[in-house]
Order: sequence, then C-alpha cells, then structure tokens
Amino acid sequence: MTGSYPNTRLRRTRRHGWSRALHRETVLTPADLIWPLFVTAGEGVEEPVATLPGVSRWSVDGIVARAKEAASLGIPVVALFPNTPRELRSDDGAEAHNPDNLMCRAIRAIKDACGNDIGVLTDVALDPYTSHGQDGLIDESGYVVNDETVAVLVDQAVNQANAGADIIAPSDMMDGRIHAIRMALEMNGHPNVQIMSYAAKYASAFYGPFRDAVGSGGLLKGDKKAYQMDPANADEALREVALDIAEGADSVMVKPGLAYLDIIYRVKQRFDVPVFAYQVSGEYAMIEAAQAAGIGDRDALVLEKLIAFKRAGCSGVLTYHAAHVARLLNG
Repeated sequence: MTGSYPNTRLRRTRRHGWSRALHRETVLTPADLIWPLFVTAGEGVEEPVATLPGVSRWSVDGIVARAKEAASLGIPVVALFPNTPRELRSDDGAEAHNPDNLMCRAIRAIKDACGNDIGVLTDVALDPYTSHGQDGLIDESGYVVNDETVAVLVDQAVNQANAGADIIAPSDMMDGRIHAIRMALEMNGHPNVQIMSYAAKYASAFYGPFRDAVGSGGLLKGDKKAYQMDPANADEALREVALDIAEGADSVMVKPGLAYLDIIYRVKQRFDVPVFAYQVSGEYAMIEAAQAAGIGDRDALVLEKLIAFKRAGCSGVLTYHAAHVARLLNG
C-alpha cells in the first residue's frame, strides 16, 4: 500500500545519485554478460563485419586474445560462431563433425590459454556449415527435415564437448534435440556440460548482420519460418520452453531480445529457471546507427536496453557490446 501526498513524495529518493543507487531495484554487472565472437580461418586475421560496425571476425589466435580480455573484464562466458570457408560447406554440413574444424580449434585454444577462468558457449546448428544456409538437412523439396537433422546435431554437440565446450547451445529449433543431446553428452562422458537451449527463437527480421558475419546470408535458400517461431505467438513459446526444460536444458534463451521482453517475463514467471536473452545483430546495428547519426548516445542506449532485459527477468544477456559495457560498468 502506498501513502498519500505530501506524506509520501517518491521524488525524495531520486534527488541524489547516492540515493538513486541505494534504491535501485535492478543491477547490471559484467557477470551478466556473454560476449558473442566470430571465428574465421587463418592466423593474425581480423576481418571487420561491414553490417556490424565495431565487430570483427577473428582467427583463432585473435579469439584467444578476446577471451583473455573478457576474463580480465569480469565477463564470465564467450559464445563462439564460426565463419566456415566456402569450400568446406556442403549440403550435409559434414564439417560440423570435424574434430579439427574452426569451432573446435577455437575451443581448445581458449581452454589451453584460459583454463576455467572463462566459460565457452558453442552454437549447435548447421547453418555455418551448409552450402544452402539452412540450420539442418533438407529434402528434395527444400524442407528442413527434423529427425535426420537431430541425429547430426547430436554428433556436432558431442564433437564440441570433446573439444572442451562448457555450454552447448542448440539454436536450430528442431523438435526433440535437447533430449537427444543430453543423452549423448551423458553417454559420452560429459555429464557436467551444460545445455543452454534456444528455446524460443523467432523467425525474426533482426538477424541479417549475423548471417553476414557467419557467411550464410548469401547462401540461404528460402527462409526459416518452417522451424523458427512465428513472431505473433507467445503461448507457443511457453510450450517450447516447457519441453526443453523437461528434456534436460539447464537454462533457456529467448531470441531476439528487446522485441520479446514479454516472452522473457512470462517464461521467468512461469518456470523460474535461468533465462537468457540474445541482443541480436540487428538490435546492435540499430544502436550503432543511432550513434553514427547523432540521434542517440551509445552508452545510454546500451545500458538502458540491458537493464530492460534484467528487469524482465534475465539472468544474463548475449550482446556484441559486452566488452564495451563491461568497461563502462568497471569505471
């Protein structure tokens, strides 16, 4: 129950910075951030991504340097996404199973250099490895087949766990893949490898720059609406999350982030599990465009959006601004 004016003046606690800090309900720290990083072939390579100003693809040695930087800033996890060379992409995405592929080399290099000072999250989906840009195997009509894809994703997940991945993050949206991956990890000696499921991943218009970064954008035939969620649906997201929790997910993700704060809130309220959001490439690019156009301050925009994720119920956020934000928060 709230008092009445003038006995109650809510502005009293807003007058000074120290008081605002004392009464702040939601707190953002570097420990709330996950830094997505793009891996590319070569040595000593940095390739700026044109549609993601300030973001680059890095060769494995550069990825290790970024992981060390993240650890020094207090960021607990880096998320890896490979830009597989065109000549290694195929209809069946076989390079995903290569124990010496870009992803696995980057995992091992980070673990060799950093040990358990930082966690490594790895993407499980076939779009960085297929010649057609879809997240799974396709039949003659171009439809992404479910059960055959799940079998391939299981092998991909075990391959990454064998290389030292700490968190497996299936982003493909195939039915039943969480249970299959969980069982495979148990049977292959990886009972403590976590699964962060992309449980509610929408067929969004905000993914374009990411697809450029992993080299799948120009290859994509058709769209992904037959497996990613319809942006109009909310109750369906709760069903997806419920299934993934029952199948063995340790945490769940909602993707994209800002346009789906209602989903984040509902998931947290319904299930009370760790919920993460991905501030996706299109969201990042819009902030950078606002800064470049002089119509918004990057620091203020980024911090306000990340606070919104935390306020909605997120345990953490994947954001390309992670290192920048950690520096701001660290003063």
